[in-house]
Amino acid sequence: MSDLSEAWSSALADFEHHLGAERNLSTHSVRAYLTDLTRLAEHATKLGIDDPAALTLRSLRSHLATQQTLGRARTTLARRATSTRVFTAWLNRTGRAHTDAGALLASPKSRRELPVVLGHDDIRALIDATTESILEDGPVGLRDLALIELLYATGIRVGELCGLDIDDLDRERRVVRVLGKGRKERAVPYGAPAGDAVALWLERGRLAFATEASGAALFIGTRGGRLDQRMARRVVHERLAAVDGGPDVGPHGLRHTAATHLLEGGADLRSVQEILGHASLGTTQIYTHVSNERLRAAYRLAHPRA
Repeated sequence: MSDLSEAWSSALADFEHHLGAERNLSTHSVRAYLTDLTRLAEHATKLGIDDPAALTLRSLRSHLATQQTLGRARTTLARRATSTRVFTAWLNRTGRAHTDAGALLASPKSRRELPVVLGHDDIRALIDATTESILEDGPVGLRDLALIELLYATGIRVGELCGLDIDDLDRERRVVRVLGKGRKERAVPYGAPAGDAVALWLERGRLAFATEASGAALFIGTRGGRLDQRMARRVVHERLAAVDGGPDVGPHGLRHTAATHLLEGGADLRSVQEILGHASLGTTQIYTHVSNERLRAAYRLAHPRA
């Protein structure tokens, strides 16, 4: 932000504080907002707009048009339009601008692709292969099995998983307390297989790596520190690579898979929304489309007159 005017730098700094302290957004979400808005500020500066209060609908549309010519994806454009609207509404609400320049700014409609999910056989093969590796991998295998079982059992995000402490697990009731987006807390149930895998990790595996740096972290790395998201993603990718024919998905793919399998098993949409921690039911509804598409695919393969 060093090349921006004082007005822009001050506004972005105050907005960053608002997102983190007042809206309780995660560090990742705040960073995404600031990245989008820094692009807007740089474009506005080139147009001679050195104060965000001077933004107009025309200048905002010019920014999105420029992003489009640079080849940005429609999903990226839609996100940046949303960031802009939130920012201009905040400027107006806090008296930093007399009008809300982004109130009429439209978002490009994104082509929402259906998420890739694992089949029941794929999940079984993944868990079986990880279980078989324990004899060779020892504590690492126990950790990886517990990680995969818990991700699939709960459908939680990888960041939520890495943030778990041991005390977040109610092992008797098989419920995990999760701190989700916006620091909203929810309780998510998990099944006996995940409970058994976590128990084995805690009783036989974690002690092999635990140090003072481990603290209360549920999942830790080989050096004792809390497992980070990048390593958790690597675990899932590497374990899936050992399964013949399985699609290459990361932890989010296991989240998609858990949601799809819940709906296919008869869970209602509202319950799945609560489990996943979606703020909007509309976000959860994509999994009904996944289930329908899988049904149509099975029909096309199986019916002689499909």
